[in-house]
Amino acid sequence: MRVEDLDIAELLDLDARRGAIRFAGERALLLDAVAMGLLRVELCATFGRAAARTILTRFGFAHGFRMAEAMRAQFAWDHAEDWRDAGGRIHVLQGFFSLAPGEGPLSPGGARVDASYEAEQHLLHLGRASEPVCWTLAGFASGYLTRTEGREVYVLEHRCAGKGDAACQFVGKTAEAWGRELDPHRPFFAPGGLDATLRQVGEALESAKRKLRARERALGEAAGERDEPSGVVAGSAAMRGVLDLARRAAKVDSSVLVTGESGVGKERVARLVHEASARAAGPFLAINCGAIPEALLESELFGHARGAFTGATHDRIGLFEAAAGGTFFLDEIGELPASMQVKLLRVLQERTVRRVGENRSRPIDVRIVSATNRDLCGEASAGRFRQDLLYRLKVVKIRVPPLRERPEDILPLARALLTEAAQRMKRPALRLGVRAADQLLRYPFPGNVRELQNAMERAAALAQGPQIEVEDLPEEVRIALPAPVVGPEVRPLADVEQAYILAVLSRNGGNQTRTAAELGIGVSTLYRKLKRYGRSSA
Repeated sequence: MRVEDLDIAELLDLDARRGAIRFAGERALLLDAVAMGLLRVELCATFGRAAARTILTRFGFAHGFRMAEAMRAQFAWDHAEDWRDAGGRIHVLQGFFSLAPGEGPLSPGGARVDASYEAEQHLLHLGRASEPVCWTLAGFASGYLTRTEGREVYVLEHRCAGKGDAACQFVGKTAEAWGRELDPHRPFFAPGGLDATLRQVGEALESAKRKLRARERALGEAAGERDEPSGVVAGSAAMRGVLDLARRAAKVDSSVLVTGESGVGKERVARLVHEASARAAGPFLAINCGAIPEALLESELFGHARGAFTGATHDRIGLFEAAAGGTFFLDEIGELPASMQVKLLRVLQERTVRRVGENRSRPIDVRIVSATNRDLCGEASAGRFRQDLLYRLKVVKIRVPPLRERPEDILPLARALLTEAAQRMKRPALRLGVRAADQLLRYPFPGNVRELQNAMERAAALAQGPQIEVEDLPEEVRIALPAPVVGPEVRPLADVEQAYILAVLSRNGGNQTRTAAELGIGVSTLYRKLKRYGRSSA
């Protein structure tokens, strides 16, 4: 019989009376694809993705190896190509995927696979991945070819629909042909691979914990403050009040609205609410409501059913469902379109979501934390934001003050951010020079913590020694002048003007042209004033 003549009806033997199914003469089972997808979810959640890949790869390898033995007992093809093609044909007949005729993992360019059930199930239950996910199929092809070729063959997936590629592509080679490229994948195929993988996962977790503890100690020492969760430095009374309110809000499941200017650290406060809550073991998912087009936002939030719109080739859960048991952070909630405000209000009231293209509602179990740099009360008064939605969102309202209102936090934050930047750049420990620290305190930081972070990263990149100097800071920080201080006695305006002009002149090393340009006056005007101060020769 030719390979292309293989027929599912001839290979499948169903004994309805005994409840037994045989495929190619061997006892077989019918497995639901969604059940396999749910098993994948359980394996990933319980053991981690690496261990789940090992289990499913080894399962596929055993399946492929046994299938090859069953086929050898049934047929007597003479050519190796026939045995190779039969493996792909059998998998097509069993409903695992569709394969172009004449293709296989060992053919030039590998095998292009359309409609992989495994990629479909991964997308349905776990969403888009960052790496190939057809672990069972790769294992099956490896086991089948290893048996039929009489030598170890490893099939790896180079492209995968589960990570957004148009189709899946499998390439098979011997261990020698793969060379070092096989090393990171070999443990998933090894018979003792699960124990080794779990050991590696455990070691990696312990290593990550050690690094995290070392980083927290370094940041705490650099900041000169006690360690705070989520990387928040709270030296000022204002920020200590923010953290205290966040911790108290975390104990209940009410919605929290975090307000404040851009860059003050609203997401870090939101993470603190999550980490101090009973939901800390669950996921923390975030979305920027202003960064996603309105046409896609509903699908991102609520998910969609297959065929709901052009390009919806599979069911997809939304972020509300994906955050089950955890916290969903809606950043820039003030940017939410009016149509989505109505739908979000319904979700908060009913605690259910309805995927795009579906009629049934699904219950959700998620804590909502939102943030904005807008005045939502003013937006509601102007009719641009729903008042009823605002009440739902701000059961607990936390305002994060800008950096200029908490100058006590500037230097501790700068030291912590500098240490973090140095570690990221793999540089030795850096410290702030006295003049650089003084200059940081002079600058109002309109961009708040985010601007301070950028300044410290720049300083860490440009520092020529272990100490940050004024020259390493951004220009706008370098030229900042001290804020005026009003004492108990008010000085005449003329005296204040004289002191300010002379200070700018001194900073410019006596250069009158540059001083006049910075003050926005003519050189002749500056000359007359200096003459009046008795400094015309400066």
